[in-house]
Amino acid sequence: MKYYIIIPAHNEEAFLADTLNSVLRQRLQPEKVIVVNDNSTDGTAAIIDEYISLSPIIHKLSIVTSAEHMPGKKVINAFNKGVYLLEDDYDFLVKLDADLVLPDNYFEKIAYIFKGHPNVGIAGGFIYEKDTDGEWKLNHPMNKNHVRGAFKAYSKGCFKAIGGLKSAMGWDTVDELLAQYHGYEIFTDDVLRVKHLRPTGKAYHQKAKLLQGKAMYTMRYGLWISVLASLKMAVKQRKARAFVDNMYGYLEAQKEQTPYLVTKEEGTFIRKLRWNDIKRKLFQ
Repeated sequence: MKYYIIIPAHNEEAFLADTLNSVLRQRLQPEKVIVVNDNSTDGTAAIIDEYISLSPIIHKLSIVTSAEHMPGKKVINAFNKGVYLLEDDYDFLVKLDADLVLPDNYFEKIAYIFKGHPNVGIAGGFIYEKDTDGEWKLNHPMNKNHVRGAFKAYSKGCFKAIGGLKSAMGWDTVDELLAQYHGYEIFTDDVLRVKHLRPTGKAYHQKAKLLQGKAMYTMRYGLWISVLASLKMAVKQRKARAFVDNMYGYLEAQKEQTPYLVTKEEGTFIRKLRWNDIKRKLFQ
């Protein structure tokens, strides 16, 4: 199967070489890897140039977007710039972070998943991060059927059906909701263990704490699903403040009439899907 990789990169000199090495070690090689250098002020550009000289599949796109490393908007703006450079001749497309180390068979396995399960629209493995003892431990704060935004692989049909990726907080949730709306399945493989070199959210701006609630509003969750989801998040993180921040963000988005990311029909489907998931967990 043919696939492309797009890697948004902003000041990634500490990790990018490890990520590109793990890509070049893949048993199933990509047709093209586009590293989108988004206004980096460190040695990121030089590292990309070095790897361009090593492999013809590596390409660089230099852009300038926001200086703030806000979750969602900046990275997807960079990703979308990379999409414009791709031909339409592919089987699946990958959004990959610049601070990961993949197992050598990662994309070979992803290709098997898409080939063997035509209804799968989004596939991926699981993230592992080093704990205080230096051990690689699973870090997956959401349901096990969720593919982390760090390494999303989309079948061509699914990517086109959902209209690409939304440049907003919550993009890596709304993509899966819309995939299911269009009849696609989400597939996770716990054998695929990806090493994450930077702790999740370390580079995020302080203002990002309110964006989760805003995302719930823009995905048309409605108030009660947002309340329950925020309570679950607060309990999981052991931070009561997370609930307060989420609800403040939700109510601010409602007050400002922030544009929705999905249509009314899609919102109805999403709420039904979420309520069914809540009921299943309560009565399982």
